[in-house]
Amino acid sequence: MKTAFLFPGQGAQFVGMGRDIAERFDAAKEIFDKAGDVAGFDITKVCFERLDTTTMSQPAIFTVSAAILEVLRTESAAEGLKADVTAGLSLGEYTALYAAGAISFEDGLRLVIKRGEAMQAAADAGDGGMVAIIGLNEAKTRALCEEASEGELLTGVNFNCPGQVAVSGSKAACERAEKLAEKYGAIKAIRLEVAGAFHTDMMKPAAEALAKTLAETRIAEPAEPKIIRNIDAQYYTNAESIRDGLSRQLTSPIFWQRCMERLLAEGLERFYEIGPGRVLTALMRRISRKTKVINLGNAQAIKELLNS
Repeated sequence: MKTAFLFPGQGAQFVGMGRDIAERFDAAKEIFDKAGDVAGFDITKVCFERLDTTTMSQPAIFTVSAAILEVLRTESAAEGLKADVTAGLSLGEYTALYAAGAISFEDGLRLVIKRGEAMQAAADAGDGGMVAIIGLNEAKTRALCEEASEGELLTGVNFNCPGQVAVSGSKAACERAEKLAEKYGAIKAIRLEVAGAFHTDMMKPAAEALAKTLAETRIAEPAEPKIIRNIDAQYYTNAESIRDGLSRQLTSPIFWQRCMERLLAEGLERFYEIGPGRVLTALMRRISRKTKVINLGNAQAIKELLNS
């Protein structure tokens, strides 16, 4: 049975995430401790007490996901659990690369910290936002963006599952999209609590800053498991494609639905969501109702898996 490990991105975080896992599993606690040494600040405290900025939430999510992965790698009861493919939603792609051995934990965390800082800086320099549009397909979302933009930046950027698209752009254009969404048949439009217009040209300064760090980072040639990338639902083929994909990801749409549909078409049957929350589990329910995702977001779920 082919298996995929899925890793969540920004938006999955919640205060207190990972606490029960660190308390229950020594291997997880060691990852938290190592993360603090690499980051130069107490990531455990960030996860358990505050997650108020992009710069804090991104390394925190990466660390929690890596801690759960470490438990699966070190517990004898999970010895046979291996991935054929890894995938991560936006930020989660870094954990997918770490899980596949393309980057080390230390380098992955440094990249994620740089990514969060660069995105926050680009957001602070601009005036952007994002809106979730519920109930529209890609074509109607494009039409909505065209009318609402009025010459300003507005585009679909997160194609996560049927009927759920996030649009990103200037704040004024986002406000117009909220008001016009019902006209195009949307069930509702929800303003997202994000720092800026992620996955658009407003993030070009962040992409350029991240590209410099990526150029200096050791990245192994991808082998097994395979890693599917967000920007086009293709597999990474070499280290340079990884550098290109991660930098382009900041200014390009995320096609999570296409990624999952490709995996399903290729015969992937067993899916594990490794990280905080249940975002990817919920998205898969909309993509394929008959496909079950085993969620490993807390100590109880991990214990149930190990005892099964």
